[in-house]
Amino acid sequence: MEKLINCLWFDHGEARKAAEFYAATFPDSRVGETTKAPTDFPGGKEGVELTVEFTVLNRPFLGLNGGPEFKPNEAVSFQVMTEDQEETDRYWNAIINSGGLAKESECGWCRDRWGFAWQITPRQLNEGIRDRDPSTAKRVMEAMMTMKKFDVAKIEAASRGEKANA
Repeated sequence: MEKLINCLWFDHGEARKAAEFYAATFPDSRVGETTKAPTDFPGGKEGVELTVEFTVLNRPFLGLNGGPEFKPNEAVSFQVMTEDQEETDRYWNAIINSGGLAKESECGWCRDRWGFAWQITPRQLNEGIRDRDPSTAKRVMEAMMTMKKFDVAKIEAASRGEKANA
């Protein structure tokens, strides 16, 4: 039994859709058990799907079909570390093309159709920003600040002190 599980609040009937999307998008992800409401509750009736257990990248989550009262915001986000441009593109594109509230934002941030914030982050970015040479870290950070979806070639060029080809 997990000691700590993130519970994500969804509008009625959306938790399973989100869990299925995440499981189809990320490896080591799956949809697990569901719980039906044993009685009526504020905003819901007995027998409706109340919760959905799921994992994303081997991390457990519980989706709660709580209703429209609460909305996600950027105060909490999911950062997914990627190895290369292909993996970065695959996750980024899946999230921003998921419909609903999905959109891209600055510095590698995007939102999925349910409004949850994601940071699809290539390892090269973190390595560059953590570089022991302050001028390298500065160049990588400055390059990052010009991007929406991260461009690994531009990050690597900034790390080397070169201009990336457009």
